[in-house]
Amino acid sequence: RLGTTEINQDNIGNGLVIVGLVGIIDPPRPEVAKAVSELRIAGVKVKMITGDDPRTASAIGKQLNLGEDIEAITGPELEAMSDDELDKVIDRYTVFARTTPADKLRIVRSQQRVGHVVSMTGDGVNDAPALRQADIGVAMGIKGTEVAKGAADMVLADDNFTTILESVREGRHVFDNIRKTIRYLLPTSFAEGLVVVMSIALRQELPLFPTQLLWINMVSALTIQFAFIFEPPESGIMTRGPRNIHEGILTKWHGVEIAYVAVLIAGLGIFAYDMMVGNGLSHVVGSTVTLQIIIFGKIFYLFNLRNSHPVISKYFFQNKMAFAIIGLLLILQCGIIYLPFMNEIFHTTPVGFFNGWVVPSIAGLIVLIITEAVKFGRLALVRSSVDRSRLH
Repeated sequence: RLGTTEINQDNIGNGLVIVGLVGIIDPPRPEVAKAVSELRIAGVKVKMITGDDPRTASAIGKQLNLGEDIEAITGPELEAMSDDELDKVIDRYTVFARTTPADKLRIVRSQQRVGHVVSMTGDGVNDAPALRQADIGVAMGIKGTEVAKGAADMVLADDNFTTILESVREGRHVFDNIRKTIRYLLPTSFAEGLVVVMSIALRQELPLFPTQLLWINMVSALTIQFAFIFEPPESGIMTRGPRNIHEGILTKWHGVEIAYVAVLIAGLGIFAYDMMVGNGLSHVVGSTVTLQIIIFGKIFYLFNLRNSHPVISKYFFQNKMAFAIIGLLLILQCGIIYLPFMNEIFHTTPVGFFNGWVVPSIAGLIVLIITEAVKFGRLALVRSSVDRSRLH
């Protein structure tokens, strides 16, 4: 009131009449809670950093199913801790409330120091330092400021949290297919070189001509290598934990796999060549059959690598494009064997159905049987070790 120089608590509210009470709530989107639950199953911990009151933030965290026992900590409480103290308790907290830009940056750094890969989402200028520090900074594309977008590694175009879930799923899918492609290319490529090396070591005539080696690489690059691009994600891709960040694309076991598959395919090719030539067939016939064996070894090995399920299962026809690509490859093989001008260029010759197709198919089936047996033996060992660790 006019003329008042001091505040008197008794006078506050005089003359005021309550006519109503307004409550404002900004609830999370219904689909977010489901996305958070799926991320938790996938081994991704979702945490909330906010400027809200800790009680409000904890209530929202429970609605989002961020964790079983949600613990909150405030910015002032963070400031009272040293970095070492924060690192020891950082994993306890799911909600960080009343935080400043400096607190957000410190939280990200603490998570990284304890060995986590951190993805930070944000939309404001005050989020920029943490977005820059995070391993994966994600800015909001619609509500995000230009500063946040500039500091981030990627921009979430639709500002929808469920898109992050899809990104994790697609990221795992892409990584799996890259790994499968490398696991496929290395042993099959080494097999070609081993054919030459083993033949030189045995002091025998080379089973493959240089142009045939070039053909194998060329048709593989144009056809069968693309099969993994169309391979759908494996079932259970979102129920396994994150991979070890200190582990490369290929593990030690993959090195063993590359070695034995290369020796297997090369050995079958040289064995078939020696049998053909030893039984009086010409060098060109033996070379043509060896070429077929290498190609069929690649084809059958593809089916072993496609997924972790048995080759004959409901997943066999899941990647229909793989069959189209294999069909194209077989047409090309018919061309190099039966077209006269191709025979001249690549030193091949028409061969009978048994030698040209049945023998390579048997060799490819041997590759498939052995690699499938090794695959399931390894999976059984992994499962048993996991079961033992659970018991202990």
